[in-house]
Amino acid sequence: MTTNSFPPLRALQVFEAVGRCGGITEAARRLGISAGAVSQQIKLLEDTLGLHLTQKDGKRLRLTTIGRQYHESCAAAFESLRVAHAEIERAKNTRNLSVSALPSLVSKWLAPRVLEWQRQHPELSVYLDGTHTEPSPDGYEIDFRISYGERGLNVENAVELFRDCVVPVCSPRLLESGAPLKTPADLLAYPLITVDWLPKFASPPSWREWFAANDVDCEEFDENRLVFSLSSVAIQAAIDGYGFTLAQGSMIGDDLAAGRLVMPFAIGLALPSPYFLKWKPNAFDRPHCRQFHRWLVTRGKEQQQRNESLLSVIA
Repeated sequence: MTTNSFPPLRALQVFEAVGRCGGITEAARRLGISAGAVSQQIKLLEDTLGLHLTQKDGKRLRLTTIGRQYHESCAAAFESLRVAHAEIERAKNTRNLSVSALPSLVSKWLAPRVLEWQRQHPELSVYLDGTHTEPSPDGYEIDFRISYGERGLNVENAVELFRDCVVPVCSPRLLESGAPLKTPADLLAYPLITVDWLPKFASPPSWREWFAANDVDCEEFDENRLVFSLSSVAIQAAIDGYGFTLAQGSMIGDDLAAGRLVMPFAIGLALPSPYFLKWKPNAFDRPHCRQFHRWLVTRGKEQQQRNESLLSVIA
């Protein structure tokens, strides 16, 4: 293949579909064309590249080794195109609101509140994206982003939302057959679930730090027996009765109110950094984005007050 003989886009699209669908018949059905047309596009692509990307295996068509490698790159490229197209379509709709946040914060704090906000603004379409990946500052897709850490406060268009804290919680069922709890040291008799965010972020306070803050000797404690990277998963494990976890105050309000979790010791330990809200430079060109910003900052202040009133926070 010369530099001027780039493969036809249609042939690449068909090849990507064949690899994704595992064969010609299913690819043809997904693309709405005949199996013969699929085969023609595959042959055109192989002729353009000057090598075989597929091989017959009985009645099935399989990718060769180089074909699998090439397909991986093609699939990534088409996925990027699909994402870019979706971003453009969302950007064209001025009644859209796109919010990105860390996955656990979306599921346990942001989503319930945004659903309530959308109920008051039914004319808007809201898109929530739970991801650790920071959106591009110049991207079309995200109006607001909630992330974690001090570094975010040094950028333009950002404000601190709240600083969370962790507190020990468990399922009430766990306490029915367990040892009585009179002091923080009694937690050592129970399974303790750990949350570790490294290397993406500095981890929240550990059990050792919480015990040390409460003058508990935990030298024999093994903190690596059950570790989760997502706070929401650790909280669910606690709800399911697998042990205590140091849960973030922002993420357990509904579970405490519903009786799915209990908090024997209202002694919190502050996270080392705050959550912060940032927004794209032209977000406030749309009135509903200005309204959402004010609303969300208020919810952050309420969460900060709730943490401080509910817990004896150890700084």
